[in-house]
Amino acid sequence: MAQPINIDPEHVERLILDLGEFGAHSGTGVWRTVYSPECVAAAKHFAGWCAEAGLAVHHDAVGNVWGRLEGREAGPSIVSGSHIDSQKPGGRYDGALGAIAALVAIDALARQFGKPRRTLEVLALCEEEGSRFAAASLWGSRAITGCIEPRELDELLDHDGVSIRQAMQDAGLDPNALATAERDDIDTFVELHIEQGPVLEAAGLGVGLVTAINGLRHYRVELTGEANHAGAFPMDARRDPMAGFAEIASGVISTAERWGRPAVTTVGQVNVEPNLPAIIPAKVSFMIDARHPDPDAVQRLYSLHENLIREVADRRGLGVKITVLENQAPLICHPEVVAAIKATAEEQGIRLGALPSGGSHDTQQMSRIARAGMIFVRSKDGRSHTPEEFSSIDDIVDAIKVLAGTLYKLAY
Repeated sequence: MAQPINIDPEHVERLILDLGEFGAHSGTGVWRTVYSPECVAAAKHFAGWCAEAGLAVHHDAVGNVWGRLEGREAGPSIVSGSHIDSQKPGGRYDGALGAIAALVAIDALARQFGKPRRTLEVLALCEEEGSRFAAASLWGSRAITGCIEPRELDELLDHDGVSIRQAMQDAGLDPNALATAERDDIDTFVELHIEQGPVLEAAGLGVGLVTAINGLRHYRVELTGEANHAGAFPMDARRDPMAGFAEIASGVISTAERWGRPAVTTVGQVNVEPNLPAIIPAKVSFMIDARHPDPDAVQRLYSLHENLIREVADRRGLGVKITVLENQAPLICHPEVVAAIKATAEEQGIRLGALPSGGSHDTQQMSRIARAGMIFVRSKDGRSHTPEEFSSIDDIVDAIKVLAGTLYKLAY
């Protein structure tokens, strides 16, 4: 497109700061978990912005906010957006920026180019982080794609023992209408998001083209041995789960280090029983997070980790239990969406870096029903999931221009 897209930086910054007031925390942070009063109020406020922009607004059964700009032709929609919930606490940009960017981009297109050929929709998702209900991650997009099991409504509990069913009811929603949130009329989903890592900053680039999104697997591993006296029990006679844990933790991390980028493996949330200085532990339980964007490579990474866990446990005479708590397939972003993003950046004179996404996103879930792609914005110092996260308005405006131009190519 020859004509530049007009984006007002002051307007964008004002929306970011305004939405950040809902659940404001730690000066520059946000504490806004799904179905909390703060998140419900933020969704209502965002819906008001959509209405002011002339969009047809509705809240679906799980509380996602949709703003619709009707197209001239019938057919599936082109959708952009992200989530508005946060970590505990998080920052103003993670998720929320993508919802704001979608609204700003579609509003700008409507003002400059009028009614689109294809229907455009803004989407503010009610939940992605899993920060209140740990196993409810991607709740908003899972509802849209029909991937929520009804049993989850009662099985998913927050730290206070409140079920997600009760939380929905407290927020004025009807959990029994869950199925009505499902959509089968979305052609393309494009999400703008902060990078949450240091790659773009290291390259001196403000905007990134996401080529793929990591597949990930979360394991809970329990190693059981035998508690004994730390001084009196010989080393060669021990069944020490802490020794097994140390070897496994070192091994899986070393594997990812040897592979190099983009393979990553993290060990965290370690529990030791009994956790005492002079007793060989009886049990050690811990989490492993393994990720890679290549569908074949990620399976090899998982196999290496799982084989090491079993080999160490067997050699040390330990009981072992491996539980997969989360398993997300990698996403290779749709080539037509990738091409549209690339072409737009060139037309707008914006330098674009290509990189995989290390974090998981709603885009992965939405790719079940639509062509999907992502645009990244540089994160200062690579920070995210913290009140200190920050992206400059200049970078944000450039990214919104790329998003708007991409939506233009898809919908006009």
